[in-house]
Amino acid sequence: MNQPFNLVATTAFGLEAVVKRELAALGYEARIGDPGRIHFAGDLSAICRTNLWLRTADRVLVQVASFEAADFDALFDTTKSLPWAAWIPKDGQFPVMGRSLKSQLSSVPACQRAVKKAIVESLLAAHGVETLPETGATYKVEIALLNDQATLTIDTTGPSLHKRGYRLQAGEAPLKETLAAAMVQLSFWNRERPFLDPFCGSGTLPIEAALIGRNIAPGIARSFPAEEWPQFEVRLWDDARQEAKDLILPPFEERLVGTDIDQGALYAARQNAERAGVSEQVHFQRRPFDQLASQRKYGCLVTNPPYGERLGDQWEWRELYESIPVVLRTLPTWSHFLITAYPDFELLIQRQADRRRKLYNGRIECTYYQFHGPRPNSGHDAVRPLETVPDENDTPAEVPVPRPRRPAPTPVFGGITDKGREQAELFRSRLKKRARHLRRWPTKQGITCFRIYERDIPEIPLIVDRYEDHLHITEYERPHERDLGQHADWLDLMVQTAGEALDVPSEKIFFKRRERQRGAKQHEHLAGEQYEIKVNEGGLQFIVNLSDYVDTGLFLDHRITRSMLREEAAGTSFLNLFAYTGAFTVYAASGGATRTTTVDWTRSYLDWAQRNMEANGFVGPAHRYLRNDARGFLRDPVSNEQYDLAFVDPPTFSNSKRTEEDWDIQRDHVELLTGVVRRMTPGGIIYFSTNFRRFKFDEARLPVAQIREISKHTVPEDFRNQRIHRCWRIVCTN
Repeated sequence: MNQPFNLVATTAFGLEAVVKRELAALGYEARIGDPGRIHFAGDLSAICRTNLWLRTADRVLVQVASFEAADFDALFDTTKSLPWAAWIPKDGQFPVMGRSLKSQLSSVPACQRAVKKAIVESLLAAHGVETLPETGATYKVEIALLNDQATLTIDTTGPSLHKRGYRLQAGEAPLKETLAAAMVQLSFWNRERPFLDPFCGSGTLPIEAALIGRNIAPGIARSFPAEEWPQFEVRLWDDARQEAKDLILPPFEERLVGTDIDQGALYAARQNAERAGVSEQVHFQRRPFDQLASQRKYGCLVTNPPYGERLGDQWEWRELYESIPVVLRTLPTWSHFLITAYPDFELLIQRQADRRRKLYNGRIECTYYQFHGPRPNSGHDAVRPLETVPDENDTPAEVPVPRPRRPAPTPVFGGITDKGREQAELFRSRLKKRARHLRRWPTKQGITCFRIYERDIPEIPLIVDRYEDHLHITEYERPHERDLGQHADWLDLMVQTAGEALDVPSEKIFFKRRERQRGAKQHEHLAGEQYEIKVNEGGLQFIVNLSDYVDTGLFLDHRITRSMLREEAAGTSFLNLFAYTGAFTVYAASGGATRTTTVDWTRSYLDWAQRNMEANGFVGPAHRYLRNDARGFLRDPVSNEQYDLAFVDPPTFSNSKRTEEDWDIQRDHVELLTGVVRRMTPGGIIYFSTNFRRFKFDEARLPVAQIREISKHTVPEDFRNQRIHRCWRIVCTN
């Protein structure tokens, strides 16, 4: 049986061309037939070699016959007439599997029974026996019907070829070894380039890459049912395995890297690499994705990031996917290859892939996105050739050829545009001008914390505040048309420019982003480890946190309001409602308030307020800190203390359009003030502030003597936005 047979390599949809290339590398000319099936001709040794070497195929089948079968008679009679005895001995086991699609014979169990019976009758006659014990080697038969065309095959592989034998431990969402090998082969990676998988899980991708780089046959460590078939001489399998061993390449210089945050998955990855024989070629380490980094150049990042199969799960991963271009910009010379089922991936990361291919991870339809980075030696790293030129004695000599320096390679994610560089220079010029303008008056007034820049240039929507010798930079909602990676690099450039223009070292610069969300909620982007400093204002000390929150703990726009309140605090009982970090309480105490009550719902803010008070020497039972929401506090029948002075600053946000929510804010503010007025002594004074620009007093509901808006007098001159808040001074009657 050393004549050529009709063989079929099966694979997952989308990988047919990859399998065809693998067969060509083994010396077999192939053609792609139906989806997932690649046909080629080969002898018995071809069956051995393809089972050992095919990385992206699932099985190698012997095609016994293909014929039209529109009814059971045609199926049975044709099957019975085939030379089954040439393959299946009298003791062979031959289970029959089946599938049918778009065919008259749609009952798969009935087709299986017909084929089984036909093979039995054929074997009984051919072997001249009365029974078939089926105690020997296994010959799994499949009847596949498509458009009434029946194809009968015998499986030589057994368990799918993706079962290499090394992965005894897998993560929660394992990637099939065959798909992982295809992803590597469809990338630009070779053994001379760095390789990185930042979501490596149990290590399948880097292990498969290592097997490819070492030219280790993926099936070298496993067995196949065809090894037990009498048609195969033992030497055929021995020769095939010896060939595979002889072709293994020595370890290469680059160590493949896999990172993950799951320590258990990394333990499994190391065990899997050990069993695969590539543990010295692969390095696994625990690292969050947002800390991804590599000093290597022109590498390939190949990965399978997590994604949810259900819509609710997908939202869980949205923030991760939005961070992908921001994180990957740190690898400017790399190419990136990602497979995911996450919907609208390119729209989310705001970058179109150079190529995309539909693939299947099990039954999950995915897309393999390929982002092509610069080629090695395509930019600054290019080696200049030598050119032979005569010297002064007309003797030829090889000297470097002078030529213009090439531009830096264009990264997949990130990069600074010419427009971005122009904006950086505009930003630098504006900051220096503002610094000169603000050089005198803060010093004269003892002000060390102030605003330097507030979206002065519309194209640069940043806010730069100075907290003594530190900078706090905030970005408001970024323009949607900007590439995420490029925008992140642009922000880095702006932060660097601010430090250079204002002579502040990078370690004392803190950047945050504030984005307006639905329902007027604020989203905070945390930055780095906690970093607190004490700053001075009005002869007082305040603790500000420059690292953890968008707001630092000291609202600079209320600097004047705090001074105004202090001037009226002597001998008063003071209430600070929505107290935040208690800056107004500190000012009231320093102005001579005999008692203070600080109310906020957040325990961390109350603790912060108490720390601010203690930093200025205000301690003792006269100063209370109550964790409560404002309305709950005002309704509390037990706490009915009256106050002479109050500051009320409810957290609301400006809206660009009038909506129903505006009216809710208006109503809530009026109800809140009504409750506060009831707690004031005759002649008591309330300072009320809000950034809700459309607020109007309902004077009929507020029994007060005087309501005077003082907004223009409370916004400091360093603020370009003179409408950053609104503020009123309210005098109460009985």
